[in-house]
Amino acid sequence: MKKILLTGGGTAGHVTPNIALIPRLKELGYEIRYIGSYDGIEKQLITDIGIPYDGISSGKLRRYLSVKNLTDPFRVIKGFSESRKLIRAYAPDVVFSKGGFVSVPVVMAAAKLDIPVIIHESDMTPGLANKLAIPKATKVCHNFPETAEYIKGGKSVLTGTPIRSELFTGSKLTGLQLCSFTANKPVIMVVGGSLGSVVVNNAVRSALPDLLKEFQIVHLCGKGKLDESLTNVEGYRQFEYISGEMKDLFAMSDLVISRAGANAISEILALKKPSILIPLSAKASRGDQILNARSFEKQGFSYVIEEEQLSTETLEAAVTEVLANRDRYLEAISQSPTTNAIEIIIGLIEEAAAQKA
Repeated sequence: MKKILLTGGGTAGHVTPNIALIPRLKELGYEIRYIGSYDGIEKQLITDIGIPYDGISSGKLRRYLSVKNLTDPFRVIKGFSESRKLIRAYAPDVVFSKGGFVSVPVVMAAAKLDIPVIIHESDMTPGLANKLAIPKATKVCHNFPETAEYIKGGKSVLTGTPIRSELFTGSKLTGLQLCSFTANKPVIMVVGGSLGSVVVNNAVRSALPDLLKEFQIVHLCGKGKLDESLTNVEGYRQFEYISGEMKDLFAMSDLVISRAGANAISEILALKKPSILIPLSAKASRGDQILNARSFEKQGFSYVIEEEQLSTETLEAAVTEVLANRDRYLEAISQSPTTNAIEIIIGLIEEAAAQKA
């Protein structure tokens, strides 16, 4: 039996592309295992679908001063040792990494043991974890054409991002019933990222009195970020996190307000939903979401509000503009070239596994 080891974690965006590959890998007869952190979001997402999971020690690689910068290197070294032990026991034919800090010791250990590694980079520019891992990779899959210039050695492969097939099977009626919404008012879905954005949450909630006059809003606000005072507001439904029902929420939504993580916006594009993107500020990140959002804006897929410009007024104006010009956004989305990301990546995995064999 062919064996594959998947890794990636820290946010849902570093896990869901792996999950999208799993049904096809099973069809091809792969034995699948997963390495993530001890208690990150990836553990729940992967164990929920019945994939064997092992946690390792993980340290964050920071660009800023922190006391943890003194201790986390030791966690990474421990994670490398744990990964090497697990990989020897698994004896996989290939490792596929979606990135995140937990993936670095896994990739390093696999390369040390001569296991071929395929990496996927969703953002326009590689993050620090993938920058460290790319030299050890056999191939590097990516989402934006511009990313190729950052990947040397002929490893670059433009694949797009794997999208979970079940997202295309949603039911509008099921989504409306889940939220107790009516069918005769448009629906806005708000996605503040897997951890929830306080800035986005606050802006949406402050705009509710005006928005709810014309729209219904389903709000994925992040763990621990529910506002109990809004529990019984008609036309507004909030969830900390949604998994299986996400397809139904997409199916019923006329507009999506979202952060600009590459995986999230890839799903929005694939499902042909006009969007308002609020990228994470460059002050709190390396600016990758801003690049992602501006690319989508340039292509006519999305309206962008910089976090520093986000307010009740700018959000309401954006909603009005996008829905007034919804057909124009849909036309641009329909012209977007599509790639069969899952089959392209599976082809690379099969090639690497065959070479290992």
